[in-house]
Amino acid sequence: MRGLLTYLCLVLSVAAFAQEAPSGKFSADASYFYGNIIPHRKSIQHLITGHPVGIIIGFSRKTFGDERWQSGYNYPDYGFSFHYQDMRNETLGEMFGLYGHYNFYFLKRRLMFRVGQGIAYNTNPYDKDTNFRNYAYGMHLMPSTYFMLNYSKPDLWKNIGVQAGLTFIHHSNASMKAPNTSTNTLAVNVGLNYTFGRSEEYRHLPENDTLAFSEPVKFNFSFKGGVNESDVIGSGQYPYYALSVYADKRWSRKSAFQFGAEIFWPEYLREHIRFKSIAYPEENVDGSTDYRKVGVFIGHELFINSLSIEAQAGYYVYAPFDTTGMLYQRIGAKYYITDKIFSSIGLKTHGAKAEVMEMGVGIRL
Repeated sequence: MRGLLTYLCLVLSVAAFAQEAPSGKFSADASYFYGNIIPHRKSIQHLITGHPVGIIIGFSRKTFGDERWQSGYNYPDYGFSFHYQDMRNETLGEMFGLYGHYNFYFLKRRLMFRVGQGIAYNTNPYDKDTNFRNYAYGMHLMPSTYFMLNYSKPDLWKNIGVQAGLTFIHHSNASMKAPNTSTNTLAVNVGLNYTFGRSEEYRHLPENDTLAFSEPVKFNFSFKGGVNESDVIGSGQYPYYALSVYADKRWSRKSAFQFGAEIFWPEYLREHIRFKSIAYPEENVDGSTDYRKVGVFIGHELFINSLSIEAQAGYYVYAPFDTTGMLYQRIGAKYYITDKIFSSIGLKTHGAKAEVMEMGVGIRL
């Protein structure tokens, strides 16, 4: 009942807001989904007792080529969305999420791919006294990502259309607090979409940029920070810092390749080394072992207007205390405040295991 009331309230608020917007430029959609939690770890298999269900409601602004980047990405939509999910397990509780999203279109705009990134709230996280079985979520608030691949047919009857497809939803603490085994939900969805006003009043402007794009190598300096905890429950949260220096070469308006090096100060690891040296003497861990790490990485940056998406793969060239392996990955987003100054948010992982959610600032010269 609580989920249904939330759904109705949000739909009404979106509709009321959009009525004031220019016709044809905005749309709303609502989808119901039914799926399964993927058993990616043995430690959460006892929590998979039913098929999660929920709703995703989106509100989007359409683009028509008024800015150069829009035609280059086949006129995507951007907006925000709300998500409610009943995990169908009392231990896992329920999820409420708020996201920013982009909709990208393919196959004559019949296939829609949505990428959403935001924050979710869990109603029943781990508690050593009252909910010790919930090894998936260690805290109420957590980063969340979802992907939606839909066949979409707008304006099927007047302004109402239909959509259906697949949805993937990831919930994780990003190791900000233990435990953090996370959940991944794969679901089928079906729903309706609505275009406010007459969409035929607007036409997509053709791409008219015929100039070759060229840009010299740029040098970047970025400082990132976060908070995380080791896998030992109750060991405490500690600050995390990283300093990155790298060069990038933008070979098109959309893409740039990166190469660089960085140093990490994971304060949680210093405490974990001390803990291991005392609690497990048979492992012969030296409590004075350096906790810092140095890595080199390559990456790719995809530019979307003032926003960009970057993915990086790195290798530790200095890591005296190895608990994660020598390879690491990062995926995140950057927002260019000016042509030279940017802010960033990203998730650093070791394979499927998240280490930290990083937030940072940087300069590109």
